[in-house]
This record gives sequence, structure tokens and C-alpha cells, in this order.
Amino acid sequence: MDKKIKILLLDDEPIVLERVKSSLELSGYNVDSFISSKDAIDKLKQVKYDILITDLKMSSPDGMEVLKTAKQIQPEIKAIVITGFATKQTAEFAKKIGAIEFIPKPFKMSQLKNILNVIAGAEDK
Repeated sequence: MDKKIKILLLDDEPIVLERVKSSLELSGYNVDSFISSKDAIDKLKQVKYDILITDLKMSSPDGMEVLKTAKQIQPEIKAIVITGFATKQTAEFAKKIGAIEFIPKPFKMSQLKNILNVIAGAEDK
């Protein structure tokens, strides 16, 4: 990875947030992590990110609202939704509003990293 991919990571579960953040940083990604969706949206208004990784079920605004807002603020951002409440309908809706991937929890870090490697490869082109 030539250019460090900048990721905004949002999850209201501190243990998930820390596990994913540390693993991604060890893989060479630049990760800003947030428990508060409001704080994440504020940061999106200030900093350009390549990738958004967001949980769905959070206090207001929820992950779908964060995804919609992120795509309005930074239309080129790539979004990955992770959730413990995966249904076919939520996956379809998330993809309709701009998510490129939808990953049900619990997930393996290798699964997320594989998706990020594909995105990072596309970014290099």
C-alpha cells in the first residue's frame, strides 16, 4: 500500500472498536475511531477519508444515517457496514444508500481485511 488509506471507524461497542482499530493499524491503515456517531459526523466534515466502517445499531443518529450523511459530505467515500443485526433487507438498504459491503457480526478480521485490500488495490489504480 503506497498511500496510507484513511479510515473512519464507528462502533458503539468499545471492545469491537479497539479490536478493529488496532488490527487495522497493524496492517498499515490510518484509523480514526469513534464511539459517538455525532462525533464521527463532525470529523467527516473536517477530514477526508477513503473508507467508512460503521456499525448499524447505535443511538441517534444510527449507522444508516451516518452512512447517508457521509455520502452527502464525501460522495467518493467507500463504506462498509458491520452489524450484529444483519437481515437481507438491511443489507439491501445499506447497499442502496452507498455501502459497498455489509458484514454481519461476529466477523473475522481476515474478512474485513480482504475487503479493505480490494478497496486499497482499487485506490492505487
